[in-house]
Amino acid sequence: MKLLRKHLVTIYPVLIDRRIITRSNCTVSRLNHKDWLSPNEVLEIFKRLSDSESVINVLEKYSQRKDYNPSEALYTVVVQKLSRGKKYNAIDDVLKRIKNEKTCMLSDDFFYGVIRIYGNAGYINRATEMLFSMREYNCWPTIRTFNCVLNILVSAKQFDIIHQVYLGAPRLGLEIDTCCLNILIKGLCESDRLDAAFALLDEFPKLHCEPNVRTYSTLMNFLCKHSRVDEAFELCERMEQAGVDPDTITFNTLISGLCKQGRVAEGVELLDKMRLKGCEPNPGSYQAVLYGLLDSKKFLEAKCLMDKMISMGVLPSFSSYKLVIHGLCNENLLGDVDLVLEKMLRQGFVPRMGMWKKILESMFSEQIISTSVSQCQFSELAKGV
Repeated sequence: MKLLRKHLVTIYPVLIDRRIITRSNCTVSRLNHKDWLSPNEVLEIFKRLSDSESVINVLEKYSQRKDYNPSEALYTVVVQKLSRGKKYNAIDDVLKRIKNEKTCMLSDDFFYGVIRIYGNAGYINRATEMLFSMREYNCWPTIRTFNCVLNILVSAKQFDIIHQVYLGAPRLGLEIDTCCLNILIKGLCESDRLDAAFALLDEFPKLHCEPNVRTYSTLMNFLCKHSRVDEAFELCERMEQAGVDPDTITFNTLISGLCKQGRVAEGVELLDKMRLKGCEPNPGSYQAVLYGLLDSKKFLEAKCLMDKMISMGVLPSFSSYKLVIHGLCNENLLGDVDLVLEKMLRQGFVPRMGMWKKILESMFSEQIISTSVSQCQFSELAKGV
């Protein structure tokens, strides 16, 4: 055993040194050597490239080698490096190379990544064209990639193109699913075609799809935005009758819709009913009611709700504290201001000069805080509050 340990102590540093040497040798200069490179070594070379300008040149150098054997993993790294440098035309060239070489089989995951890159960069046409040209690379898109393109089109408000892409699903060998229809409903709502969106909801059974809570919540959201809150509640009842339970997003949408119409008491009541429906309120639920109370100038009720939020482990936002303090100051409820200010400080928020000024204006006459008071003097006064 002692002899074995002695050999291990001697050999182990050498093994470590060899690993370091192997890693340090994974540089572009290795492409100039004639020794055979494994796919992982080639991949490491491209991962280490820090300059997106050199990616195409290095790829060209690698293609001249006898052991040239590109893989999906390699092309994924190449495309990601080029996208970070915003070399979108170079990505087009790489795709042409792949098509011409026909030596590498690519999966839907690769094209999904390319389509997302184009979409995030605003190249909507390229993203759409990529979807329908995947077959030229011997790869058929999945419904996930198809829906990704629909989402990109909705985000870009390309509503006319959405319908054309939707009609192209059979050519791609795809069957429409609920997610796809939900995206279409979202697009119809955002283009102010609510009637068409409801008509599509009625088409779900014909397309062998079932609407889910996201389907209904999307429609409720846009009904509330158009001040059609009562219709949103009717749709919620229809949803429950169909056996679909509302979730937190559904309740938040309805609460926000009620509060924006000034029906804050109903919003508070719905907040209390959420738990009875087996749905736990989240910070957005409380915040929607809180802003409703603030908009209705019910500052004492807002203060009480903030106390409840804190007890539930939900922390109010800085803007909530600011609005509550300003409102309480306007109503000369200085005792409540002191309590809110203390909780604000405990949460780690630092009141700004405008908030201190508002508090001091409520405590003293406006003659004390005049324009003659310097910023330094005002700061010293504020520290004593």
